[in-house]
Amino acid sequence: MKRTKSSNAWLQEHVNDHWVQMAKKDGYRARAAYKLLEINDKDKLIRQGTILADLGSTPGSWSQVASRLVGSNGRVYAIDILPMDPVPGVDFIEGDFREQEVLDRFVELLGGRELDLVISDMAPNISGMSAIDQARSFHLTELALDFAREHLKVGGNFLVKVFQGSEFQSYLKAMRELFTEVATRKPKASRDRSSEIYLLGKGRR
Repeated sequence: MKRTKSSNAWLQEHVNDHWVQMAKKDGYRARAAYKLLEINDKDKLIRQGTILADLGSTPGSWSQVASRLVGSNGRVYAIDILPMDPVPGVDFIEGDFREQEVLDRFVELLGGRELDLVISDMAPNISGMSAIDQARSFHLTELALDFAREHLKVGGNFLVKVFQGSEFQSYLKAMRELFTEVATRKPKASRDRSSEIYLLGKGRR
């Protein structure tokens, strides 16, 4: 199958990408690892002993970062609709987070533990139709917030990827109702042209 000019350009950019090269060198599965590392360096979300859930974890770079930081006393629980190669110290469930049966299995895996942190890098498959893609994206972020509301301990934190669109302000309002502080983060490893930003909710009420 012949590549289009735009896909060739993307491939060339990806291969030459500073963060992609860093990820290969440092043993991370994706450039996204550096987004979490930068945010964590600033906000100290993940420490020795942290118990957290990684929503939308595949290919596993955030789980890799988290498992290294939580140490032997922490736990990382991960879920994704796509398979993920095992990450040492990470309990993983493959399934669609939007389905109740899958969510029930993931909750069962938590074993009643309250979480210190929920991180979500979930994004839908892109259709190319912005209205549909935005609706799908915000549905996932709403589910992630519902999950955080149910499973975060008081004082716990929530980091979620969002795309700026028509639902953004209402989502921000919902986060401010649940957390004592809400901040935005745009890590250096995010591509400049991407509309993604990360919302950080600190101190679950």
